[in-house]
This record gives sequence, structure tokens and C-alpha cells, in this order.
Amino acid sequence: MSSAASAAAPLTRRALLRAAFTAAVLAGTAAALAPVLRARGPRQTLTPAPLAEEETYRGRHIAVDDAGVRIDGRPLHVMRRADGSYLSGINHFQSFPTRLELARAAVDELGTAQLAFAAPHHR
Repeated sequence: MSSAASAAAPLTRRALLRAAFTAAVLAGTAAALAPVLRARGPRQTLTPAPLAEEETYRGRHIAVDDAGVRIDGRPLHVMRRADGSYLSGINHFQSFPTRLELARAAVDELGTAQLAFAAPHHR
């Protein structure tokens, strides 16, 4: 017997089952990923984010964008209702169809007061 033949391990039932299990896992993974990879089209190009809707209302600067609503650079906490309207902590008893209308109502309600930069966290 040559040294190569003696170095190779004999084919056992355990080795055969391990090889069959590995092949089954690879085939299952390939079958699961095939539809995903087939449906994948060309990469979409990124479009620039829409510019903020900005205006000056009653001397206050309002900015509305994907990041949120800001009045004079300070964030206004806005919540979306199930019907698609918006409400805020400034006037949470009335909802508004757009975030810009909500910001204008908040300016009306604030008067000369400023929004806080961040609410304190309670521990």
C-alpha cells in the first residue's frame, strides 16, 4: 500500500451522511435565492432628496422636509395619525392635513415663545 492510500480516511457512513447533508443545504439555499436573484433588475440610481419646503410665517422660519419640521431651526415633534393627518405636542387636540399647516398653527400657538431643542429624558 502506498502512503497516500493509507493517509486517506476510509469512507464511513458518517462521512457519507455529512456530505449528503451539506449538498442538500447548498441546493436548498440555491433554490431559495434563485427567484430573488432572478427578479433583481438593474441597480436604481439615487435621486436627490427633495428640497425642504421653507417659508417665513409671522416672522418665524418654518422648514419641512423628510427629516421633520423645524421652527426657527428647532425641531417640532410631529405625529402622523391613522387618517393621514398630522398633530403635534403644541396643539394635540387638532389635526392638520399637511405638516406645513401644522407648523403654521404651532407658530400661531407659540406666539413669541421658542421651542425647546430637546425634551429632557426621565430616568
